[in-house]
Formats: sequence, structure tokens, C-alpha cells
Amino acid sequence: MTTWVIIMFAVFLGLLVLASVKSYKKNRTSQEFMLAGSSLGVFLGFMTFSAALFSAFTFQGMPDFFRQHGIGAWIFLAFSDGAMVFFILWFGQKIRKKAREKGFKGVAGLVTDIYGTKWAGYLLFLSAFIFLIPYAAIQIRGISVFFDAVFPAFLPRWGWSLILVSIMILYAEIGGFKAMVYSDAIQGTILLTVLWLIAITCIIKLGGVQSMFDQVAQTDVKLLSTPGPKGLFNWQFLLGSLIAVMMIPVTQPQMTTRLVVMKNLTSMKKMAYSVGIFAILVILATVFIGMYGAVKYPEASAQKFWAGALLYDQFHPVAGLAVVGLFAACLSTTNSQIFALGNELRSLLPGQEKKVMYITKTFLFVFSILVMIFASLMGDQIALLARVSFTGTAMMAPVILAGVIMKQKPGKELIAVSLIALFVFLGSVAGIVPDKIGMLQIDILLYIFTFGTTVISVFLRSHK
Repeated sequence: MTTWVIIMFAVFLGLLVLASVKSYKKNRTSQEFMLAGSSLGVFLGFMTFSAALFSAFTFQGMPDFFRQHGIGAWIFLAFSDGAMVFFILWFGQKIRKKAREKGFKGVAGLVTDIYGTKWAGYLLFLSAFIFLIPYAAIQIRGISVFFDAVFPAFLPRWGWSLILVSIMILYAEIGGFKAMVYSDAIQGTILLTVLWLIAITCIIKLGGVQSMFDQVAQTDVKLLSTPGPKGLFNWQFLLGSLIAVMMIPVTQPQMTTRLVVMKNLTSMKKMAYSVGIFAILVILATVFIGMYGAVKYPEASAQKFWAGALLYDQFHPVAGLAVVGLFAACLSTTNSQIFALGNELRSLLPGQEKKVMYITKTFLFVFSILVMIFASLMGDQIALLARVSFTGTAMMAPVILAGVIMKQKPGKELIAVSLIALFVFLGSVAGIVPDKIGMLQIDILLYIFTFGTTVISVFLRSHK
């Protein structure tokens, strides 16, 4: 397996170098470096959006989520992603129109122009910083655990993290956004291919799909229904997840930016349809891998499950490709998130382009170091940690949605509403605020508060 890993890594790194060099030659302005000239076609747009959306969370978190909580995870993942695709078709059109009117350097800069105050932009940047740094750290954590299983005692986990962050910084600083788009196309192809190769192997080893689910029932019949063996999938969790995932294109700047930089509206719509197909194919593969883990590794730690199901139970070429695929997925998504933070910072900075880009590139380095530090502190509950990130950034939805929908200037009270919701949610994560009040979970209550206030504010100001 080690030989296959080396061969495939050499090919992958060669492609990254080629993409960086090709992109570097085109990066004549900051707009080219940070936004690829806002001219992405359907294929590259679809692949970069999919790769930024599906990452180490997909490769490791989703199979482990199915293994621990059962088939109900399909509703959490597939239904939510499907709803998100339909939401993209509406929101993408609105945000592109507003970006043409105001100009676009980043979401924070855009809402600053819409509201007429930098506090709106500062709030969005704060939210992105708080939740994207840990979410990016999830990717680093996943790959370091995985590599530690493949090459035990070769390097400490922080060593693998350091290597990945170093490659990430170098790649981002040289090639810019367009280089990431090219790497996303490579990563997306590898991800889909290797997940299905692993899934098919898992199905064969358990004697077919029917036999697989029969054996899952013998292991724990609760895995085949909601709320699952740990009672996670109640209606509030599923509703909260649906809203958080639907808001990803709105409140996760790396995703919003990809909607804006599409070449035209037609390309964006075709991209959205393609992302939906990609999502279903990816999630279906992780169902089979997770169910395999439920049978073969029911009591194992997440690390042992990943090492066994994704590596040692696979044919050597597939295992080698899995290592490269996970590395590529981690690199792609982490780069996207760090780069998005840099772009949001750039959109808030005044001054000459050269000075702004110097500050931006400096902070790309700082953000990367912070990600590596957080990665060393993370646990292995990748799927649930990702949901926390999605939910936290969803608290910013009122500010962005009102700004995009309204022709008039939105009310500044929405900035206060999102700020309150942000701090209450952070309090619940820290254990200061109860995660449930009465019969309702805190995220559901915050959605009622934020979206209810937004509807009232938009209605009143639109009818003045």
C-alpha cells in the first residue's frame, strides 16, 4: 500500500504544481488572485463548489455518523443538501444581482455597502472567523489521524498537520483562487471515485446490499430507524440541520463567493443542478461504508474504524487512492475556508491595492497557523463539529438575506439581532446557556427569533 501511496501522491503533487504555475501566470491583479476574474464556467464552478462543500467531513465524518447513529443520517444529509440546491437557485440569482449593483470583493464588504455601516461587515467577518477556523481545523485533524494510522510512529500528528498547512500556505500564496479551483476539480474527481470504490468493496465483503442491512439489524436494529440508537434524530435536530445546511450558501463566505464568480446566471443554475447530483452520489456511498462499519467495527473508536474500513480492508491501489483522496479533500476545503477569510478581510480594508494585498496575504498565513493550533485541540466527532459550524454561521442569515432581498436599505436592528443570536449560540456551545429551553432546542429558538425578526423588519420597511 505504501508504494501505491507514494506513486499517487507524486502524481497529485505534480498536478498541483502545474495548476499553481498556470494560475500564477494569470494573476495580474488582486481581483484575479482573490476571485479568479469572476469568470468560472459550469464544470469548474460545479467542481469547486462540490469540493468546498464535501471534504474530510465527507470522507471520514459521514461514514462514522452513519455507523454511530444509523440510517436516519440520510435525512440529515441528503434531504438537507437537496433543499440547499433548490435554495441556491433562488439565492444565487439575488446575490449576483446585488453584487452587480454594488460591486463585489467579499460578502463582508458587500453588506457594508448595503447597510452603510462597517459594523455589518465586521459582524460577518467575526462570525466567519469564529466558525471557519475550527471547521478548517476539522479537516487538518482528520488527515493527521488518518496519516497516523497509515504510517504509525513515523511522525507525530502535529507533524502531519504542519506538512499539510505548509503545502496549503505555499499553494494559496502562489496560485490564488484559480489554483484552488483547479485543485478542486482534481479533488472532486478523486473523492467521488474512491468513495464508490470503497463502498463497492464494503458491499461485496458483506455479501450484497440486502445481506449488509440484515447484518446491521443483527448488530443493532435501532440503526435502521429514527431516532437511532443514541436518540439523536429527533424532529428538532433534523429541522435545525435542514435550516443550517440551507444557509450554507448564504452565510459561509467560501460558498457565497463561488456563486458570485460564476461566468453568468445560466452557468450558476447548471452548477447548482450538478452539485445536487454529486451530493446524492457521495452521500449514498457513505451510507454503505457506514453500515459496513456498524457490522465490522461497532464498538471501535473512530480512528480504528477509519483505518480499517478505508485502508486495511481495501485493495492496496484503492487504499493508496483513499489516502491521496483524503489529503486532496482536506487541502481543498481548508484552502477554501482560509482563502475566504482572507477575501472577507480584504473586502473590509481601505487603501491602495498593493498594501491591501500585502495585509491579506500576511493574514492568510496567520489564519493557517491558527487552524493548525485548533486542530491539535479537536475531538473526533467530525460530523457534529461541522454541524456546529453550519449552525453558528447561520445566525448571520438575517443580515445577508435582508440585504439581498430588499431594494431599500435594510434596518440596522438586524445587525443587533444576529449579534445577539451569535453570542447566545456561542454561550450554548460553551455550556453557559442551556442547549434547551422548555421543549425547544436553543438553535430552533434562535432561528425563530432571527428569521421572525427579519420577516417583520423587511415587511415594515418595505411598506413605508
